[in-house]
Amino acid sequence: MSKEQKDDSAAVNRTIVKRKSDRELFVTRTFDAPMHIVFEAWSKPELFKRWWVPKSAGMSLVSCEMDIRTGGTYRLEFRHPAFNQTMAFFGTYKEVTPNKRIVWTNEESDQGAVTTVTFEENAGNTLVTLHERYPTEAALEEALSGSAEGLPEQFAQLDELLAGRS
Repeated sequence: MSKEQKDDSAAVNRTIVKRKSDRELFVTRTFDAPMHIVFEAWSKPELFKRWWVPKSAGMSLVSCEMDIRTGGTYRLEFRHPAFNQTMAFFGTYKEVTPNKRIVWTNEESDQGAVTTVTFEENAGNTLVTLHERYPTEAALEEALSGSAEGLPEQFAQLDELLAGRS
Protein backbone atom coordinates (compact mmCIF):
# COMPACT_ATOMS: atom_id res chain seq x y z
CA MET A 1 0.00 0.00 0.00
CA SER A 2 1.40 3.39 -0.96
CA LYS A 3 1.67 6.32 1.46
CA GLU A 4 -1.13 8.08 -0.46
CA GLN A 5 -3.43 5.08 -0.06
CA LYS A 6 -2.69 4.92 3.69
CA ASP A 7 -3.41 8.65 4.05
CA ASP A 8 -6.68 8.28 2.09
CA SER A 9 -7.69 5.29 4.21
CA ALA A 10 -7.01 7.16 7.45
CA ALA A 11 -9.06 10.13 6.24
CA VAL A 12 -11.98 7.91 5.16
CA ASN A 13 -12.03 5.96 8.43
CA ARG A 14 -11.82 8.93 10.79
CA THR A 15 -14.56 9.18 13.40
CA ILE A 16 -16.26 12.57 13.32
CA VAL A 17 -18.19 13.69 16.41
CA LYS A 18 -20.35 16.80 15.99
CA ARG A 19 -22.81 18.57 18.18
CA LYS A 20 -25.70 19.56 15.88
CA SER A 21 -27.92 21.40 18.37
CA ASP A 22 -28.39 21.93 22.11
CA ARG A 23 -29.65 18.36 22.43
CA GLU A 24 -28.23 16.43 19.44
CA LEU A 25 -24.99 14.61 18.75
CA PHE A 26 -23.94 13.07 15.42
CA VAL A 27 -21.07 10.63 15.00
CA THR A 28 -19.99 9.32 11.59
CA ARG A 29 -17.37 6.90 10.37
CA THR A 30 -16.86 4.94 7.18
CA PHE A 31 -15.84 1.32 7.63
CA ASP A 32 -14.05 -0.76 5.03
CA ALA A 33 -16.60 -3.58 5.15
CA PRO A 34 -19.93 -4.43 3.52
CA MET A 35 -23.05 -3.13 5.20
CA HIS A 36 -24.36 -6.55 6.30
CA ILE A 37 -21.10 -7.31 8.14
CA VAL A 38 -21.12 -3.92 9.90
CA PHE A 39 -24.78 -4.40 10.84
CA GLU A 40 -23.95 -7.84 12.33
CA ALA A 41 -21.31 -6.21 14.56
CA TRP A 42 -24.05 -3.93 15.95
CA SER A 43 -26.75 -6.60 16.22
CA LYS A 44 -25.06 -9.81 17.40
CA PRO A 45 -24.18 -9.75 21.12
CA GLU A 46 -21.10 -11.95 20.67
CA LEU A 47 -19.65 -9.38 18.24
CA PHE A 48 -21.00 -6.22 19.91
CA LYS A 49 -19.33 -7.00 23.23
CA ARG A 50 -15.95 -7.32 21.49
CA TRP A 51 -15.84 -3.64 20.48
CA TRP A 52 -18.40 -1.57 22.40
CA VAL A 53 -16.38 -0.78 25.56
CA PRO A 54 -13.32 1.46 24.99
CA LYS A 55 -10.27 -0.48 26.19
CA SER A 56 -8.87 2.66 27.80
CA ALA A 57 -11.92 2.87 30.12
CA GLY A 58 -10.71 -0.14 32.10
CA MET A 59 -14.22 -1.57 32.22
CA SER A 60 -15.56 -4.88 31.02
CA LEU A 61 -18.93 -5.73 29.57
CA VAL A 62 -19.97 -8.58 31.87
CA SER A 63 -23.46 -9.09 30.45
CA CYS A 64 -24.85 -8.30 27.01
CA GLU A 65 -28.49 -9.17 26.39
CA MET A 66 -29.87 -7.92 23.07
CA ASP A 67 -33.25 -8.85 21.54
CA ILE A 68 -32.71 -6.91 18.33
CA ARG A 69 -36.14 -6.48 16.81
CA THR A 70 -38.68 -3.69 16.87
CA GLY A 71 -40.13 -3.81 20.41
CA GLY A 72 -37.24 -5.91 21.73
CA THR A 73 -35.08 -4.85 24.67
CA TYR A 74 -31.43 -4.72 25.60
CA ARG A 75 -29.48 -4.70 28.84
CA LEU A 76 -25.73 -4.12 29.10
CA GLU A 77 -23.91 -4.52 32.42
CA PHE A 78 -20.45 -3.07 32.91
CA ARG A 79 -17.92 -3.57 35.69
CA HIS A 80 -14.93 -1.40 36.53
CA PRO A 81 -12.20 -3.03 38.66
CA ALA A 82 -12.19 -0.04 41.05
CA PHE A 83 -15.86 -0.58 41.98
CA ASN A 84 -17.48 -3.59 43.58
CA GLN A 85 -20.71 -3.40 41.59
CA THR A 86 -22.02 -3.45 38.05
CA MET A 87 -23.54 -0.55 36.17
CA ALA A 88 -26.48 -1.29 33.85
CA PHE A 89 -27.68 0.41 30.70
CA PHE A 90 -30.96 -0.73 29.19
CA GLY A 91 -33.76 0.23 26.88
CA THR A 92 -36.08 -0.72 24.04
CA TYR A 93 -35.52 -1.07 20.31
CA LYS A 94 -38.04 1.29 18.70
CA GLU A 95 -37.13 0.36 15.13
CA VAL A 96 -34.94 -2.31 13.59
CA THR A 97 -34.57 -2.46 9.82
CA PRO A 98 -31.93 -5.11 9.04
CA ASN A 99 -28.78 -3.72 7.41
CA LYS A 100 -30.25 -0.19 7.38
CA ARG A 101 -31.24 1.25 10.76
CA ILE A 102 -31.49 0.62 14.50
CA VAL A 103 -33.29 3.00 16.89
CA TRP A 104 -33.24 2.46 20.65
CA THR A 105 -34.04 4.23 23.88
CA ASN A 106 -31.66 4.61 26.80
CA GLU A 107 -33.92 4.13 29.83
CA GLU A 108 -31.50 3.89 32.76
CA SER A 109 -32.36 7.49 33.72
CA ASP A 110 -34.76 10.24 32.73
CA GLN A 111 -31.83 11.92 30.92
CA GLY A 112 -31.29 9.04 28.47
CA ALA A 113 -31.04 9.69 24.75
CA VAL A 114 -32.86 8.16 21.84
CA THR A 115 -30.13 6.69 19.64
CA THR A 116 -30.46 6.10 15.89
CA VAL A 117 -27.77 4.28 13.94
CA THR A 118 -27.96 4.13 10.14
CA PHE A 119 -25.88 2.10 7.71
CA GLU A 120 -25.23 3.18 4.10
CA GLU A 121 -23.14 1.06 1.73
CA ASN A 122 -21.05 2.60 -1.03
CA ALA A 123 -18.62 0.55 -3.13
CA GLY A 124 -18.15 -2.09 -0.42
CA ASN A 125 -17.64 0.46 2.38
CA THR A 126 -20.26 1.34 4.97
CA LEU A 127 -20.98 4.79 6.36
CA VAL A 128 -22.31 4.52 9.91
CA THR A 129 -24.11 7.53 11.35
CA LEU A 130 -24.98 7.51 15.04
CA HIS A 131 -27.45 10.23 16.08
CA GLU A 132 -28.36 10.80 19.72
CA ARG A 133 -31.14 13.13 20.82
CA TYR A 134 -31.13 14.00 24.52
CA PRO A 135 -34.09 15.30 26.54
CA THR A 136 -32.13 18.32 27.81
CA GLU A 137 -29.02 20.32 26.99
CA ALA A 138 -27.55 19.29 30.36
CA ALA A 139 -27.93 15.60 29.45
CA LEU A 140 -26.01 16.16 26.21
CA GLU A 141 -23.29 18.07 28.09
CA GLU A 142 -22.93 15.17 30.52
CA ALA A 143 -22.66 12.69 27.64
CA LEU A 144 -20.04 14.81 25.89
CA SER A 145 -17.88 14.77 29.00
CA GLY A 146 -18.49 11.06 29.61
CA SER A 147 -19.53 8.23 27.33
CA ALA A 148 -19.33 10.20 24.07
CA GLU A 149 -15.61 10.77 24.62
CA GLY A 150 -15.06 7.06 24.03
CA LEU A 151 -16.84 6.89 20.67
CA PRO A 152 -13.74 7.40 18.48
CA GLU A 153 -11.97 4.60 20.36
CA GLN A 154 -15.05 2.37 20.17
CA PHE A 155 -15.33 2.92 16.41
CA ALA A 156 -11.61 2.21 15.99
CA GLN A 157 -12.14 -1.08 17.87
CA LEU A 158 -15.08 -1.86 15.57
CA ASP A 159 -12.82 -1.15 12.60
CA GLU A 160 -10.29 -3.69 13.96
CA LEU A 161 -13.02 -6.30 14.44
CA LEU A 162 -14.36 -5.76 10.91
CA ALA A 163 -10.89 -6.05 9.39
CA GLY A 164 -10.91 -9.70 10.42
CA ARG A 165 -14.45 -10.38 9.14
CA SER A 166 -14.80 -8.82 5.67
